Amino acid sequence: MNLQHHKNTIADKGFSVIDNVFSTEEIEKISEVIRNIDTSKETFRKSEDLFAIRQFLKEIPEVKDLIFNENLKTIIKEIFGENYFVVKSIYFDKPEKSNWYVAYHQDLTISVDKKVELENFGPWTTKQNQFAVQPPLNILENIFTIRIHLDDTDEHNGALKVVPKSHAKGIYRPETIDWNVETENICSVEKGGVMIMKPLLLHGSNRTTNGKKRRVIHIEFSDRELPEELNWSERMH
Repeated sequence: MNLQHHKNTIADKGFSVIDNVFSTEEIEKISEVIRNIDTSKETFRKSEDLFAIRQFLKEIPEVKDLIFNENLKTIIKEIFGENYFVVKSIYFDKPEKSNWYVAYHQDLTISVDKKVELENFGPWTTKQNQFAVQPPLNILENIFTIRIHLDDTDEHNGALKVVPKSHAKGIYRPETIDWNVETENICSVEKGGVMIMKPLLLHGSNRTTNGKKRRVIHIEFSDRELPEELNWSERMH
């Protein structure tokens, strides 16, 4: 793995794909843990189009050692740096027949432990007693997201489409995208591979058309401390 190359690509384009981070056997073990969980909890969201587990690493702690294998730990250290910690984790499963479609957007919120009035923090949203807020830009710009793929993913089963370099343009309203200037890139990722992206990268995904499922573990990392009144709700070293 030429990690310096990936580090440069992420800085320049806002994303990079690294194959073979997990072996077939490791992916099977992770999948097995997920298959055997109690899905009735309120942090789990289940519909025909999507199954999602919020606070994934907290809800299923036994998966943590499987996910943070030597390859992933090396990637985090070399690309992000020594001081990064987990601040958010979600498991997504787009089933085979899913019509789930996601329009272009940036990931503009962080998950925190409570709602407090703070300068430059807002707007706020609350879902299932979980608090999310849009923090100042410098916090968003510093986050890295790793998306671990448990299935082969391409344009036919909802691979992410992204606008390269859009992560460096601050808050970017999707309706203002000028396609004469911007390009679209479809991020195919093989099973066992990861996509690393900056949350300000404009991204979306199309409906699944090939009848194949797409399961992704989404983990966000930061090295920033929040104002003392506030804590990252899923902070984990």
